[in-house]
Order: sequence, then C-alpha cells, then structure tokens
Amino acid sequence: MRSARRPVTDVTSPAAIRAGALSYVLKDVGPDELADVVVKAAAGEAVLHPRVAARVVAELQGAKSQGPNPFRELSEREFEVLGLIAAGMTNAEIAARLFISDKTVKSHVGNILAKLHLADRTQAAVFAWRTGVAH
Repeated sequence: MRSARRPVTDVTSPAAIRAGALSYVLKDVGPDELADVVVKAAAGEAVLHPRVAARVVAELQGAKSQGPNPFRELSEREFEVLGLIAAGMTNAEIAARLFISDKTVKSHVGNILAKLHLADRTQAAVFAWRTGVAH
C-alpha cells in the first residue's frame, strides 16, 4: 500500500504490481475498506482500486498491441481527472472532489488534451467513454 502523502504517478501503480505488490489502494480509501484490504492481503488475496486495475489492464493491453497506448502518457491524477470530466463534472467540482485548486484542474485538463491530442473537454469525455475510462 502507498503512503497517503505521496501522489500516485503514471509509473507507480503498474511498477508496484510488477515489483510484487499484492494490493494497491488510493489515499482516499476509508478506514473500513483499508482494514478489509489488509485482511485480504494477509490472506494472500489481491485487491486493486478500480482505477489502478483499469490502469494495469490498459498497460498490459498496450504491451500486447502494436499500437501506442494513449494512457501511458497520462499521470494517475490526469487519468482520474479524465474520468471526472467524462462524468460531466466542471473544473470547480473536480477541484472540490480532489481537494486541489481550480488552476491545478485547468493544468491537468490542458495536459490531458495535449497528451491525447484532443481539442476540448467534450472530445476528452467522448474519448473516455469510448475507451472504457468512464463507466
């Protein structure tokens, strides 16, 4: 499991799994869920946060395909912001949800658009839905 202070990055979760981590949760996990994860890990059961699992699957699928994996370019936070854009949230709502400033959200949105070669957040939302980031 990760420290609550260190941000999740693009390489951390797949790298942690490759390095032998059995479980991986994000810092917003509740105390009951965390206790459940610890018990399951002690019993040898793997537990991955859904966003981490999606990221690991995307990386595995990218490794198998000949084409580039667009998610490889996004940081974990950008991946999270993309999902919230697809959920229809405004920058202010995303900022409140993630406990970051509006300016930081705007920066993440700009990075997402640049890295995925998209023109606007509507295209980002459509991309997220088509690729399975949004549910």
